[in-house]
Amino acid sequence: MKISKLVLSTAVYLALSATSYADKASDTVNMAFLKELESADVFFNTAREGLLLNNSVWDGLLYRDPDSGEYKGNLAESWEWINDTTIEFKLRKGIKFHNGEPFNADDVVYTVNFVSDKANGVKSQTNVSWMDHAEKVDDFTVRIIADAPFPAAEEFLAGPVAMYPNEYYAKVGPKGMAAHPVGTGPFKVTELEPGKHFVLEKNEDYFNGPKGMAKVSKVDIRTIPDMNTQIAEFFNGTLDFLWNIPADQAEKLAAMGKFDVVNAPAIRVGYITMDAAGRFDPDGPMTKKKVRQAIYHAIDRKAIVEALVKGSSTVIDSACSPVQFACAQDLPTYDYDPAKAKALLAEAGYPDGFTTDFYAYRNRPYAEAMMGFLNEVGIKTNFSYLKYAALREKRAKGEVPISFQTWGSYSIADASAITSEFFTGGDWDDARDPEIKEWLTEADKTTDKEARKALYKKALTKIVEEAYWVPMFTYNVNYAMSKELDYKATPDELVRFFTFGWK
Repeated sequence: MKISKLVLSTAVYLALSATSYADKASDTVNMAFLKELESADVFFNTAREGLLLNNSVWDGLLYRDPDSGEYKGNLAESWEWINDTTIEFKLRKGIKFHNGEPFNADDVVYTVNFVSDKANGVKSQTNVSWMDHAEKVDDFTVRIIADAPFPAAEEFLAGPVAMYPNEYYAKVGPKGMAAHPVGTGPFKVTELEPGKHFVLEKNEDYFNGPKGMAKVSKVDIRTIPDMNTQIAEFFNGTLDFLWNIPADQAEKLAAMGKFDVVNAPAIRVGYITMDAAGRFDPDGPMTKKKVRQAIYHAIDRKAIVEALVKGSSTVIDSACSPVQFACAQDLPTYDYDPAKAKALLAEAGYPDGFTTDFYAYRNRPYAEAMMGFLNEVGIKTNFSYLKYAALREKRAKGEVPISFQTWGSYSIADASAITSEFFTGGDWDDARDPEIKEWLTEADKTTDKEARKALYKKALTKIVEEAYWVPMFTYNVNYAMSKELDYKATPDELVRFFTFGWK
């Protein structure tokens, strides 16, 4: 069977579509990840796939209802702010981890104190660095103390901050947790081939929390890095559920009328980041404001959205997602203007353009379109298409001149989960602008919502004016499933395995 680029012919779709899909008889949902997950320890990977495992294998103290946005007690049955920096939690009793270890305050204290210690190397410091430490009040009462007021605390505690079993984690550490994950969640991991295969089985002893009991007995996940292969397996019945399907393929699947195909908005955004601080090359072209502005003018973002991304995606200028708190939208912008781009390059000292390496890790057609626009104004690109973890580490070391990146903010609906992640001096800050860092640091420590909005707007405006990033577009997610499978997509880009069911 010949596959041309990303599109399977309608004839092939029809030829393969006679098979039954969902594995209802064995009560198993078979699905795949496109990316090889570097670690099953949720604190030591930043990939979306790890966040999906987090939500089903582990629990946080809180849970945000995806429909209402309301925070609910999860491992904690109640909580209150003692002061601007301290939250006290009353924990649920009778909960056990998958290995039988009872859950109590010791687990919260150990987890918080471990992940908030920078020496332990948690991959996304923004998720945990706001916590100074945790203190045990009694076996089922604990306090988390922030290093300063942090208004987004509940959002993070309902998202990426999972709670680990203290005795087990102290013994095995991140490598042991990655090899044999142990949580309290609605699913437990019963088989694991690192990065390639995960089998999750229903936790029959799951407590009566806001997630509810898993509705299917098993979820079998394999890493299949090619979407065409995933679609072929979907047709022959070895996969029951597809997510992150490219728009053209989703359209063909939907046209057949044999599957449920859903397009949902996502909190993820795509952006181009440039070596403005000169970590890669102290005198390189990306250190020059007019070059960065030329790149902004050179790319027809609207054309890329309309031709490739499609769905509910929109062009953005903010270094955050429009659905996130404090993500201002009324910012300066750069129109698509290749003539202006060429003029700016000439003013910057590059009348004939220049050559640069251009990096990406996903959505190759999007990246190739961006490079095509850059080539048209004289910026010649050498493409380096890497695995996500490899590109993330190169960027952290300052080894990347320009790259197309995406960020899903761990589905945190607050701008601190992206803008502060990349513009407060951390490993992934390509601008290193002290004024922006000061504004964002202040914004993330004030409980005054209007003051936060004003500070974020100042930072986001300067990011645009200096063209530190080229924000591209919001993402959307295409899902396909058998008509027997019952699943409701949510706008936070989280596939909650425990909500899978059968019609």
